[in-house]
Amino acid sequence: MMMLVNCSNCRTPLQLPPDAKSIRCALCQAITQIADHRNIAPSPSQNYQNPPPHSSSSAPSPYNHAPPGPPPSPHGNKKAVICGISYRYSRHELKGCINDAKCMRYLLINRFKFPESSIIMLTEEETDPHKFPNKHNMRMALFWLVQGCQPGDSLVFHYSGHGSQQRNYNGDEVDGYDETICPLDFETQGMIVDDEINATIVKPLPRGVKLHAIVDACHSGTVLDLPFLCRMNRSGQYVWEDHRPRSGVWKGTNGGEVISFSGCDDNQTSADTSALSRITSTGAMTFCFIQAFERGHGATYGSILTSMRSTIRSSGGGDVGGGPVTTLISMLLTGGSVGGGLKQEPQLTACEPFDVYAKPFSI
Repeated sequence: MMMLVNCSNCRTPLQLPPDAKSIRCALCQAITQIADHRNIAPSPSQNYQNPPPHSSSSAPSPYNHAPPGPPPSPHGNKKAVICGISYRYSRHELKGCINDAKCMRYLLINRFKFPESSIIMLTEEETDPHKFPNKHNMRMALFWLVQGCQPGDSLVFHYSGHGSQQRNYNGDEVDGYDETICPLDFETQGMIVDDEINATIVKPLPRGVKLHAIVDACHSGTVLDLPFLCRMNRSGQYVWEDHRPRSGVWKGTNGGEVISFSGCDDNQTSADTSALSRITSTGAMTFCFIQAFERGHGATYGSILTSMRSTIRSSGGGDVGGGPVTTLISMLLTGGSVGGGLKQEPQLTACEPFDVYAKPFSI
């Protein structure tokens, strides 16, 4: 059953994840410890769940609004939308985003067995006018991604480009700002707001469908508007943060599962750096995501996130290495180190809380 507890500081009702010992309030940032069903302010050493736990609860989660019945077959179709925008010849130009798109496509095809025909690429290098990364085409691609999805399907949305924020006026953002992604024509046609992304590819997902988003952009922490954010400290300990709007509007799915990796927190910027490659540029977050698998750290969501953060933090020294994927696309990613002391922290958000160190990564 769902359990509500009041924030120990501002008294806002918070929905407690199953078996959680503490929860952070996204409004005032206070952490409330749960002990004997009473709200007790924790000591600093009690704020987070320690990695890695050795077991996880098999109890059904109260967060995912799934209908009753047997679980769907795990076998289904794989579809992906990959978008990389360089904003070439403009004052907003980025160097690494098209390379990010190519690398992600290679990863999906060669490691995760996505059919080439099931991947839509949106970059400035595409000759098909319907695959140019303008606002209309990006919207149509997102609709295509979830159209006709069936239990067992695995969907991926990857975006590398500019991200931004704009003032929120309907009260569904705890920090008062909507997160956005920027199509190639955003200066004339406007940005795509997180509310629209959520309504298009999150809310419609039926039970048994899984969506992963990898968003390499500034201010991208909650760009899918998912209800929960995994707030992880530098030791790998984490606590789930409740980001559901106080209005009560549901930002989750129709029973499906959505998990998003993003390049940085909502108030941070992401790096576009040539230090990741001796030949060309690539986005720091996309590189670190791929690197986690090449280094054998792709077993769980927690191991991926900690690996990405470790690579970002160790910027400026050491070899980032590589595996089969980075070797075969060495003209794009040829080693080197993440330079310049990048000030960004990759984030993980989800439609429901889970044990990040026990849940296997599956795409």
